Amino acid sequence: MVTVQKFGGTSLSDANARAHVLRHIRREYEAGAGLVVVVSAMGRRGEPYATDTLLEWVGTNGAGLAEREKDLLMSCGELISAATLCSLLSAHDLPSVVLTGAQAGIVTDNKFGAARIVEVKTERILAYLAQGKIVVVTGFQGATADGEVTTLGRGGSDTSATALGAALQADVVDIYTDVDGILTADPRVVSEARQLAVVSYDEICNMAHNGAKVIHPRAVEIAMKAGIPVRVRSTFSDGEGTLVTHANAAEGHIGWSDRAVTGLAHVRGVTQISVSADRTALNPQLEVFRAMAKNGISVDFINVMPAGVLYTVTDHDAPLALRLLAEMGFEPRVRGGCAKVSVIGGGMNGEPGVMAKIVEALDERQIPILQSADSNTTIWVLVREEDMAAALTALHSAFALHAVS
Repeated sequence: MVTVQKFGGTSLSDANARAHVLRHIRREYEAGAGLVVVVSAMGRRGEPYATDTLLEWVGTNGAGLAEREKDLLMSCGELISAATLCSLLSAHDLPSVVLTGAQAGIVTDNKFGAARIVEVKTERILAYLAQGKIVVVTGFQGATADGEVTTLGRGGSDTSATALGAALQADVVDIYTDVDGILTADPRVVSEARQLAVVSYDEICNMAHNGAKVIHPRAVEIAMKAGIPVRVRSTFSDGEGTLVTHANAAEGHIGWSDRAVTGLAHVRGVTQISVSADRTALNPQLEVFRAMAKNGISVDFINVMPAGVLYTVTDHDAPLALRLLAEMGFEPRVRGGCAKVSVIGGGMNGEPGVMAKIVEALDERQIPILQSADSNTTIWVLVREEDMAAALTALHSAFALHAVS
């Protein structure tokens, strides 16, 4: 029996939080689990060992770093967390050993700052587990085949945890954070948001891709492929949190219901761009998207029509996108200050009336839908950012998500 636990930065940021971490580790260890503990850098921006703090320090002391050297710097915060936790475990007679991502066998490609895991070699971890030791692994990092330290990008510690869980064929991966689990919506926006007992991999992937920040989508995709259950839990309580698993496995759990909609997500800071095709170019739609891709601009909410194209970019990318379009001779129509609201549920595929309910709920609040799109498990609507909170509240009520469990 192997359990992987991952603790985020807020779970390690002070002595009180670390006492809770110790309690969770002791509980699983004394229950007989082989235990691998993945840690993030301690704290958040502004606190001494947080990754963002380290980057800001370098930025104010010189000309900055190349990507390779930046990864060396960013790998430091997790090592401090791991060594601190190892010292705490030793003080409480819990045998442990620290491994960097590379020492733990995480092999990546050579894309510094956003590396992908290509292999996990488990021999060293398994040897320590056989000795009865708790293996503390620095999250967010690995190394190339020739030994260069790499980092995995935002949410990388989640990815480390599920990749190790998959390679070790763990019974479960527990992601500990500062919330009780996955909620039906962001509680800072929707006061009636409720904790979900069970969600499917597909549902949480869509929630994460569309703005929910509880767990990184790459981490969920790895767990889904391996069939490893994930629990999102609070460091500060003993609750079971939210179980993330296959939909067919979820059906047997208390709290799973035949629901069309599971939750809502949102993204602020969106700009809508409309480009007319009434010009002499052979394929203006292709020209537009090639220009966006060539300049590293991610596009979303894409509608391609004979008359032109309609799509969105982030507010941050909008000035560059508009400059490129102007240089190409286009005169786009632009609407800034928008927000993307996502309605997500594994049961909506083939369920009549979901879109009608969305339109009705927003119409009752006099919230115009600027654009929409859908997939098997998600319907997206674009609204004015000033309407976003009201839209989320209206949709949460319309689908009775306050009663979801």
